[in-house]
Amino acid sequence: MTREKIVITGLGVLAPNGNNVDEYWAACTAGKSGISRITYFDSSEHRVSIAGELSDFQPEMVLDPKEIRKLDPFSIYALVATDEAVKMAKIDPEKLDMDRVGVTIGTGVGGIQTLEEQHSVIENKSARRVSPHFVPKMIANIAGGHLSIRWGFRGPNQTVTSACASATDAIGMAMRLIIAGDADMMICGGTEASVTPLTIAGFANMRALSQSCDEPTKASRPFEKDRNGFVLGEGAGILVIETESHAKNRGATILAELAGYGSTDDAFHVTQPAMGGTGALKAMERAIIDAGLQITDIDYINAHGTSTPFNDRNESAAISTLFGDHCNKLKVSSTKSMTGHLLGAAGGIEAVAAVKTIQDQLLPPTINYDTPDPDCTLDYVPNKAQAHTVNAVLSNTFGFGGHNAVICVRKYD
Repeated sequence: MTREKIVITGLGVLAPNGNNVDEYWAACTAGKSGISRITYFDSSEHRVSIAGELSDFQPEMVLDPKEIRKLDPFSIYALVATDEAVKMAKIDPEKLDMDRVGVTIGTGVGGIQTLEEQHSVIENKSARRVSPHFVPKMIANIAGGHLSIRWGFRGPNQTVTSACASATDAIGMAMRLIIAGDADMMICGGTEASVTPLTIAGFANMRALSQSCDEPTKASRPFEKDRNGFVLGEGAGILVIETESHAKNRGATILAELAGYGSTDDAFHVTQPAMGGTGALKAMERAIIDAGLQITDIDYINAHGTSTPFNDRNESAAISTLFGDHCNKLKVSSTKSMTGHLLGAAGGIEAVAAVKTIQDQLLPPTINYDTPDPDCTLDYVPNKAQAHTVNAVLSNTFGFGGHNAVICVRKYD
């Protein structure tokens, strides 16, 4: 049976290199990094002192200051990015069946800033001083709850936590809910606010983060020979997706088609990808099959491309094995070279990049690509954006625990 197309009608972004879709995409295509020295806390005793923090972010443009004080940043980011996506999609609650509009949001660590703050309170003051807002600020599902409360989305509402694959899994699962008939429209993506002392220390002490802190904008170097770890980032990426008929009936502008989704697990190691990227390969293959495409139909891959030795080598191997001779035409790049790694929100902002790549027929580069790694032999769109014919894109995300999630975005026809 031929299923109805699922289309994308709204986008919203908060990223280290841009506080909305236009800023983010302009920065990505200009090769502009948002990575800098940490300002949120004193990092002088940490192994790592750089991150991709939001810059000049003003949530007061969307949220009331009293409301902001009751929210963890990961919920704030989700609300602000969703506000942009809802406006772009021209959602009018009075003209929609809101029982048929749902939310699926991915996050890796939820309200960790609140958790750290309130743990300090109980340790240094007393149990009675712990905020009554602690639990509803911190729990991972609360961002999705706030979205439904604010806009009246009464359909299915779930939170997905699959480490760095969270946002992509959230988008894919939202797509599945629509296909199953449980909703006509879904708000989906990911949010993360994990630039905190504990998170930086944890990743740094396991040697996952780049310690090249002297030149922050050059620290994230996906697929490059001298890469030495990822850079932590923060933000949110949100999509509005719906059935083609629903979008047409309400006169929405269709940006692209969300055509396929694939998900697997390596069943191999807690933090390292399977050798040769076998799980990643299967997830890409499933997304392509789900989209009804052939491997030769894929023009570009927005890679997971974390800038870690193991990920980049194994992701490259997976792509090379799956696509074979088509690699001679295939373009691959990592926007993490400019944003850092947003953990559970990575797939959200990278899905937005996939849509914009198709709309503008322009490939974002992998910056800081100076010395090729002999183990990574693909065309990584080095350092400068490239005009290119793009009809179908894969967006790859892989996470600790062996989680692999891939979506396929197509030019809407």
